[in-house]
Amino acid sequence: MTSNALLDELRRAVKADFPAVVDELSALVRIPAMAWDSFDPSDLHRAARQVAGLVRDAGIADVEIHQAPRPDGKPGAPAVLGRRPAQPGKPTILLYAHYDVQPAGNLDFWVSPPFEAVERSGRLWGRGVADNKAGVLLHLAAVRNVLQVLGDELGVGVTVLIDGEEEAGSPSLPLLLQRHSGALRADVLVVADSGNWKVGVPALTTSLRGLILGTIEVRVLDHALHSGTYGGPLVDAVAALSRLLATLHHDDGSVAVPGLAASEEPGPPLSEAAFRADSGVRPGVPLAGTGSITSRLWTKPALAIIGVDAPSVALSSDTLQPVARARFSLSLAPSSDTAEAMEAVRRHVESQAPFGAEVRFFPGGRTEGFAGNVESPASKLMLSAMSDTWGVPAVSMGVGGSIPAVDILSKLYPQADILVTGAEDPDSRAHGANESIYLGDFENAIVAEALLLARLNAPD
Repeated sequence: MTSNALLDELRRAVKADFPAVVDELSALVRIPAMAWDSFDPSDLHRAARQVAGLVRDAGIADVEIHQAPRPDGKPGAPAVLGRRPAQPGKPTILLYAHYDVQPAGNLDFWVSPPFEAVERSGRLWGRGVADNKAGVLLHLAAVRNVLQVLGDELGVGVTVLIDGEEEAGSPSLPLLLQRHSGALRADVLVVADSGNWKVGVPALTTSLRGLILGTIEVRVLDHALHSGTYGGPLVDAVAALSRLLATLHHDDGSVAVPGLAASEEPGPPLSEAAFRADSGVRPGVPLAGTGSITSRLWTKPALAIIGVDAPSVALSSDTLQPVARARFSLSLAPSSDTAEAMEAVRRHVESQAPFGAEVRFFPGGRTEGFAGNVESPASKLMLSAMSDTWGVPAVSMGVGGSIPAVDILSKLYPQADILVTGAEDPDSRAHGANESIYLGDFENAIVAEALLLARLNAPD
């Protein structure tokens, strides 16, 4: 079969199967699987069982659900492992995605219920549609349809690993991978947890920033005090914390912590107007930092305060607070050492104690960055498959986020090529309200991955 004929056959198969794929994705969205201790773990098990059934339906008979303990000794979320062994002389491809999701947050911000997939304006909306249940169905639909077209001619080995706790940092995944390292060994790893450059333009993600998390605590009093009686000689902990947090950025909004790596990153041009449209930044808000927008997104540090422990406005009293805390998330250039970056933040906050306050620093999780090889044979095959499927040149791009599994898998299988793909686009709003994917690109992503599997099976 010629390359064009193969693409046409795969496109027809995926098109006929696509309504069923959307139904399967919608059913998976209904399960609010969140891997935090504060949520019902039974939803994780229910989602894992549903995914295991989907893996079998894709044509992979050897399917198991595994759990490993987290570092704190508590049970990790169930992961789904499916295997179709390679024929002699053929490579094995590991397909990774995750079924767990972020909490929905404030329901008032959602146009439709978060755990009901709704189709409108060519997009599918719902929590986890983009991040990352579309990745799960992308893999399984690609396998199902390439098997339909090639049947027993598909000699490549296919291993499917569907994580259940990626949004919580995949704490039990390292041990699970160690236990099953032989079964998971592969030549090419495809991680479907990213997205495309924009609607209609496919992309291979070739770099990810590293990530560190931590908590800063400021204490000024032994106990709370009446603000009228004691205010004046004393500054409350929330005000002191605010002063400390202000030292984390320069006046232009760039990160002010000394010792963090940064570089300019060549890539597809991204205008300020396009970035503002994608992000929804308010008209009067200037963009932070300096240099190209892509370097600010991909290879320069970005620090956000993602949580604050202080009385809410609704429950506040006329009181000087003795203690306040803030949780930060710091994205790092892909080449950064996360341990060194954590110490840099510690040194900075401890040296900036406002008003003589007691400052304590609590390090959190760390994920190393990733720099892929766009010139590897597998990367070239993926870019070619995307370009042929969409009919426009695919681009390679960086992503400002982190994927724990990429860090873990790259260390366990250093010789394997890692390809990071996905079904998101700049308006997918992963982790936010009204999460969605563009269905046309989702369908194309399935075709492109099926084509990649076929070309890895019989390279030109």
